[in-house]
Amino acid sequence: MSAQPPPLLGEQQIKSALQRLPGWQLLDKAIEKSFIFNDFSSAFAFMTQVAMLSERHNHHPEWSNVWNKVTIRLCTHESGGLTERDVCLASAVEELLQS
Repeated sequence: MSAQPPPLLGEQQIKSALQRLPGWQLLDKAIEKSFIFNDFSSAFAFMTQVAMLSERHNHHPEWSNVWNKVTIRLCTHESGGLTERDVCLASAVEELLQS
């Protein structure tokens, strides 16, 4: 028996979450943010940290990297949209940047 996918967030829950996640935007049932660094090495180091964080959360982003820019997109595919998993990982990414 497989576990049920996490429930989708409602419109008000999404609005509230985005107020706590500066720079994150709702785009096509996902949240997304781009991060700019001084150079490729700094961007790649950030991606490495986020990869480790994602493993701990057992939730993995869609992302891209072009030189000093990293774009992270979060969506719970098995649920078909945004869930608390995405908000938790986005919050953890923000905390990572603050440390």
